[in-house]
Amino acid sequence: MKTQKIIYVPQGGIAKIITQLGNFNANIFPFTDKLLLSFIGYPQTGWIDMGGEVITKADFLYKLTHAKAALEPITLIPGETSYIFLEQLSSNLNLSLKDLKKYYEEFSPIEDGWIIPDTYNIPIGINEKDLILYLVNVSKSTHKELSNKLLNSHDEKHWNRILIIASIIQKESASIEEMPIVSSVIYNRLKINMRLQMDGTLNYGKFSHVRVTPQRIKEDISLYNTYMYSGLPPSPVCSVSKEAIRAAVSPIQSDYLYFVKGEDGNHIFSKTYREHLNNIKK
Repeated sequence: MKTQKIIYVPQGGIAKIITQLGNFNANIFPFTDKLLLSFIGYPQTGWIDMGGEVITKADFLYKLTHAKAALEPITLIPGETSYIFLEQLSSNLNLSLKDLKKYYEEFSPIEDGWIIPDTYNIPIGINEKDLILYLVNVSKSTHKELSNKLLNSHDEKHWNRILIIASIIQKESASIEEMPIVSSVIYNRLKINMRLQMDGTLNYGKFSHVRVTPQRIKEDISLYNTYMYSGLPPSPVCSVSKEAIRAAVSPIQSDYLYFVKGEDGNHIFSKTYREHLNNIKK
């Protein structure tokens, strides 16, 4: 029979597992294979290395109960861009960066910020398409769960706006404690149609770790340049933590419009431009 070299076995009873596998493989027969597995053993859950793409039915069922794929832990940190993360996946797992980008563009609903920051145990030998599908679908479930928990509903358009704001909070905040305050500055500026003018929005894509200079601010004509354009950028600028999402949903009530980093690394917030200039001088 033909199979994927690396397959993912979901949790559940034998009948559910057989049905799931049957959705992707015409050589799976719910009644007879369920019967055979009851003699061989209970299927494992998680990633299974089938050893090849053409194997006997007996080997396939045996490996379901006895084999496991070797795993490589890959971590996506909050604030990192998908551009950098895909490069990391390509390097660590010896995968085609071109194909990873192609499938990410095909399957991810938004340009960046969709994959949830976490440590993922990725099976060595997985192909580019299956890897991206796995990361996108796992993140999709988390997004729906968070949206329903924080908003009591899930509207994709509204949730994408939340993710954009959360990504700016992620880039700009010096700590988790600051996140609701930075969030209030973003909402306050949007409310009065004031440009966000935040460096973090220019750390998108391949510019994730590039210092934002006055020259860059003048020359970058993309919609991510919030010094040049009003409103939010067109997409999240990075991956976002659950804390940043919560801050985007629930900012504190404030009149703050400005902030500048102090000597201790934390930000000093102010309501007026005069205050802001004084804080800069200090």
